[in-house]
Amino acid sequence: MKLSAIQKFTILDYPNKVACIAFTPGCNMRCGFCHNPEFVLPEKIRELDGNFIAEETFFRFLDQRRGLLEGVVVSGGEPTIWQDLPEFFGKIKALGFLTKLDTNGNHPEMLEQLLREKLVDYVAMDVKTSLAQYPKLVGGGVKCNNIAESMELLKSSGTPYEFRTTLIKEVHNEEVLGDMKQMLAGAEKFFLQTFRPGHTLNSVFATYHPFSSEETDRIAQTFQKEVASVSIRN
Repeated sequence: MKLSAIQKFTILDYPNKVACIAFTPGCNMRCGFCHNPEFVLPEKIRELDGNFIAEETFFRFLDQRRGLLEGVVVSGGEPTIWQDLPEFFGKIKALGFLTKLDTNGNHPEMLEQLLREKLVDYVAMDVKTSLAQYPKLVGGGVKCNNIAESMELLKSSGTPYEFRTTLIKEVHNEEVLGDMKQMLAGAEKFFLQTFRPGHTLNSVFATYHPFSSEETDRIAQTFQKEVASVSIRN
């Protein structure tokens, strides 16, 4: 597996752990608000391919961080598009690190394998919008049944997990949020994240708007009836 980037240190991306992040290139969605189009669009990936990091280089780095880092976050792009992901996680765990997966949930069969084989210790799944609005927001590559299946897998897995949504005023109206509350019913943790306009995959989204702090607080309160823990990430 090639990696598009490595973040050598983070205390924010793995709850209560000191970790690093390994980023995989490529994605099976085309979210207009994505801030990393260079790691998503095939033509951009081809341009950067010569600068990607070999797996051997990453594991040399990781071996030197034993005793200093507690965990490894594998993020993207979308990691579950890579068939050698279970092997990659296995090598990380063999070095004694905890593992976290960031995923969009569009490959439940890969997620199920990782959970079944206990290759991931924590999962963060992005819930982009209501199921009905997924194709419009993320492109035709999504399978809505896959999103629902991945959510149910996590709810019943026994593995610590969180769902998270980046809130956008022009996307998340009352009807969408109402449908999302039904999707998330019974979940353990849900994080609302603040949208940052600017460098986006679709330039239209650069003109879209985040909710205010007061509006986000009110939205969080409406989800608290359905989800055990609801928090806001700015």
